[in-house]
Amino acid sequence: MLVSPEYCQMMARYNVWQNGQLRAACEKMTEAELRADRGAFFGSVMATLNHILWGDSLWISRLDGGDGPRLPAKHHAEICATFEIWTRERAQMDQRILQWAEAVTAEDLQGDLHWHAQMLNADMSKPVEMCIVHLFNHQTHHRGQVHALLTGFGHDPGDTDLVLMPEGTSWH
Repeated sequence: MLVSPEYCQMMARYNVWQNGQLRAACEKMTEAELRADRGAFFGSVMATLNHILWGDSLWISRLDGGDGPRLPAKHHAEICATFEIWTRERAQMDQRILQWAEAVTAEDLQGDLHWHAQMLNADMSKPVEMCIVHLFNHQTHHRGQVHALLTGFGHDPGDTDLVLMPEGTSWH
């Protein structure tokens, strides 16, 4: 098995840690800095943070059966109008992902996940394990972009190495 409940729990904790560090670094930024188009894939820090949150909402809804994003994909970068709203919604999403990870069983990780991809207008089916790895990989990939943007503004977003995550990181 590629993915285990312990893997999901470790990555959910990593997600919380990393989002907390990004939030702390972003709190030192001006609104203009948060919204400045820096040539990144989604342009700004805020748009990238919104994209991550939108993607998390989409994927966790597929995994836990709860509500998905309230905006369509074409508006993913606008899911939160302000950093303050993003901060609240990010904390709620992180708790949702943690709760899912703490409840997931080995049986839940078997088989395929089925969904309709609106942007592709196609029915999709992939192994659940692949979808879970994608959820966490997607977060990490785009947080890396935010990390680079923050560094460019002279803000230190902190360590990102999984092995440096504080508190119980053991997953065996």
